[in-house]
Amino acid sequence: MHVLQVHPRDNVVVALQPLAQGAALPEPFAELSAQQAIPAGHKVALTNIAKGQPVIKYGFAIGKATTDINAGEHIHSHNLATLLSGQVDYRYSGCQAQPLTFPAGLPTEFMGYRRANGKVGTRNELWIINTVGCVNRAAMRVAEQARKRYGDEIDGIHAFTHPFGCSQLGDDLDHTRRLLAGLIQHPNAGAVLVMGLGCENNQLSKLLAASPGVDLSRIRSFNAQQVEDEIEQGLAAVDELVAQMRTDKRTPCPVADLVVGMKCGGSDGLSGLTANPLVGRIADLVAAGNGKVVLTETPEMFGAEQVFMARAQNEQVFGDIVTLVNDFKQYFIDNKQPVYENPSPGNKDGGLTTLEEKSLGAIQKGGSAVVNQVIRYGDMASQSGLTLLEGPGNDAVSSTALTAAGATLLLFTTGRGTPLGFPAPTVKISSNSSLAARKPQWIDYDAGGLLQKGRDAEQFSHDFFRYLIDVASGKATRNEQSDNREIAIWKNGVTL
Repeated sequence: MHVLQVHPRDNVVVALQPLAQGAALPEPFAELSAQQAIPAGHKVALTNIAKGQPVIKYGFAIGKATTDINAGEHIHSHNLATLLSGQVDYRYSGCQAQPLTFPAGLPTEFMGYRRANGKVGTRNELWIINTVGCVNRAAMRVAEQARKRYGDEIDGIHAFTHPFGCSQLGDDLDHTRRLLAGLIQHPNAGAVLVMGLGCENNQLSKLLAASPGVDLSRIRSFNAQQVEDEIEQGLAAVDELVAQMRTDKRTPCPVADLVVGMKCGGSDGLSGLTANPLVGRIADLVAAGNGKVVLTETPEMFGAEQVFMARAQNEQVFGDIVTLVNDFKQYFIDNKQPVYENPSPGNKDGGLTTLEEKSLGAIQKGGSAVVNQVIRYGDMASQSGLTLLEGPGNDAVSSTALTAAGATLLLFTTGRGTPLGFPAPTVKISSNSSLAARKPQWIDYDAGGLLQKGRDAEQFSHDFFRYLIDVASGKATRNEQSDNREIAIWKNGVTL
């Protein structure tokens, strides 16, 4: 299999491996040959497409031809342009999603940490969160010395630092506070040390007040300006917290207690054919088991948003999706930027041409479940099934937002590769086998295997689900093994 027609309506196929100029396409397209050399992941025209006519992939238009295109020709930025512009009016036509059932034979439980508030973590770590960037180094020193002191007694001790918390106002400050509050309440944190400075806009007292779901016995906090030695104070707090965490044990927990965040980064032309659909099948399995699935990257829904709108649980959720998409488009417009300024150079090298194409591939991660909830940046997912979370496409910002929304496991698909990791275990899934072979220190699972002849997609996804249950139960991911963990906060306001 050298090419793939994703949907019967498509007037393009995707090259699954490089095609030489003049090479005949395989059956059932053998009457065509590649008119130019076609890189893997790129598109080949199946029919003649006149200038101005739509190019169809995934069964939807991904843009229009900017020149006449002959069958067999390479389709990319030189002859295809987006159809996206500004905001769109939408109409609700009912929920078209089909019911999901959890298959027999798959694990229904994982071994997790049940917290006092009923939530379940996949790790038992001590997190150090700072209110403001001024105490970043102090937080990191406390974490470094605490790791030496306590070794492997708990699953980990990590400081998640950032440059914000001061010189911020209004919604911008609120974004920072809500994001950090979500991390403080995260069930993977068996305990949290919150370090402030004392004079910052993001006051320690207000940050703690924005974190109502925490077990106060597992929280310690102080302002560095108000203690004699902030490192000694931090280590003393860690001593108390680790003493409590030592008794925490994994217990059997149902799949309904999983919260899984879905993310793609460094996508290529195969991401929407292998890794993203694989993650989408996992989304459906988790939703069928009454777990929570969270999907973000709002700009990478542009051009594909109506797929989610057709699966809105009710008219209220439909309206929330409309507001989510149009508000984010307005964010671009207010900043005098086109809504279609995407894909990235790496995406284009990998075969993605327009934002519609990238979006239609990206939303495959959401599977086919009903959309039950839409939440804003910094909010936490509270309903089973699929939740859409407001957030930009940036890998670090959106993955941090997924974690703050409660995701205890992140599934990160990639065609180009990245070493990035985040507070929650981050499972990297490659869209192609060459990336998995080149970067085994980055990649946890190779979805390129789906392209092997005779490979059953359902069985493949079931095997991957079993692997994820192992990860949720403590199996370390590549980002954990390499200690690649960080956070990034969406900065969208003035700086004083």
